[in-house]
Amino acid sequence: MATVTLKNVWKTYGRDIVLERVNLHVKSGEFITVVGASGCGKTTFLRMLLGEETPSRGELLMDGVQMPGEPGPDRGVVFQKYSVFPHLNALNNVLVAEEFGRAPLTGHLFGAARRAARAKALEMLEAVGLGHALKKYPHELSGGMQQRLAIAQALMKNPRILLLDEPFGALDPGIRKDMHALILDLWKRRGLTIFMVTHDLKEGFYLGTRLLVFDKVRHDPQAPNAYGANITYDIPVGRTEPELLAEIRDQTGLPKENGR
Repeated sequence: MATVTLKNVWKTYGRDIVLERVNLHVKSGEFITVVGASGCGKTTFLRMLLGEETPSRGELLMDGVQMPGEPGPDRGVVFQKYSVFPHLNALNNVLVAEEFGRAPLTGHLFGAARRAARAKALEMLEAVGLGHALKKYPHELSGGMQQRLAIAQALMKNPRILLLDEPFGALDPGIRKDMHALILDLWKRRGLTIFMVTHDLKEGFYLGTRLLVFDKVRHDPQAPNAYGANITYDIPVGRTEPELLAEIRDQTGLPKENGR
């Protein structure tokens, strides 16, 4: 798990200000959901956490030290558009994350290292409910199954932070419900710190332990990009852990404690 702190963070592109005066402290193991109008900097905020963007001003810290300025294995990410390799089956889609991480020049592991990586990939696919689909290719999987595969990819390197950019936005309501149960289960079992951008306010309240609302509080009609957005609301979501675990069990069919 990892703590994340932003101190007076700004993000600008030339004279255009996207984010301004963003201050935030997130404890290890929190599930942060992020909502706001289109164009208010939610994805830019996520990209800074991932390391694809760096703050123009201010500090972005992980566990009290500067956040690495490039993506790394400590942060996994899942996008709305399925980020899987169409030419690889499910097992190899997950395995390739380990192979490129450990053998960046060849992209392949051999011998005991490959056997260990394969066992880990199998475990990850079982964790996301795809143990039966090892040899299936992405075009043979439903949208929800492809997102399960993308989540398995993101978790393969054991990240401390998981970043989700509207990962369930393209799924129908029934599949989204299943994906909600999956991500809550993985969050609790793996002790992740999660940041999730969503356009669905109900989803944000349901999944998160805190909901952040990004918005612009300053406007200039003559210069619409002169001011940026910041966090206008930081709302704690009041569900207790027993209630959360009960919801997970009800939706996943996990056994109840003491037969209750």
